[in-house]
Amino acid sequence: MSDNKSRRILLISNSTLYGSGYLDHAAVEIGDFLGDVERVLFVPYALFDQHAYALLARERFQRMGYALESIHLVKDARAAVDGAEAIFIGGGNTFRLLKALYDSDLLDAIRRRVTGGMPYIGSSAGSNVAGPTIKTTNDMPIVQPPSFDALGLVSFQINPHFLDPDANSTHKGETREERILQFLEENETTVVGLREGAMIRVERGVNVLKGSSGARIFRKGLEPMEVVPGTRLDDLVLGAAETIG
Repeated sequence: MSDNKSRRILLISNSTLYGSGYLDHAAVEIGDFLGDVERVLFVPYALFDQHAYALLARERFQRMGYALESIHLVKDARAAVDGAEAIFIGGGNTFRLLKALYDSDLLDAIRRRVTGGMPYIGSSAGSNVAGPTIKTTNDMPIVQPPSFDALGLVSFQINPHFLDPDANSTHKGETREERILQFLEENETTVVGLREGAMIRVERGVNVLKGSSGARIFRKGLEPMEVVPGTRLDDLVLGAAETIG
């Protein structure tokens, strides 16, 4: 990944936290992140009912003081990305989202704008596609995108909604940690397991864990590491050849 300190990225594990409404737990962080932005371009491709999803997002962003336009309603999606002040890609099924981004020929356009400094917010699936690939998503492949390669806005993989093993459970299937370790048996890329309530903010080449819960960092050949909100993640997620800043 080329050096670039202009990227501004907010990757949220989940859209709704238990006990609160849509994006309530992230509203303060989103407001601080967007600052004086007036309009946000929303990408609802991860859900089937894009219209209902856009209405939900529009109402929430309006309460935060931002106008929101959904990309599924515009005539020229690439032109909308080119003219956007900021972009928000919502959650749902990651395979459906990535396929739609390929089908709409938007990956390069979004990547170019974010590299140039346009603020990017992702939640759940929208956070997954910010990484190099979607190989660490939790979702079923309900559709087949042309490739698992994603936006590559950050050099690490995201696993949203990361769940710790339940010591009292009788379930004998693989835990989330086991599945991520299996990924690292075949791949080199660091994985950040973002618990619900957690988010990563990237600005000026600095990666900081934010939110109300921690994360678990998985690196090939090393023991997984716990990190708490406020931790600067740079040395944990970036190798010598993987520098955002």
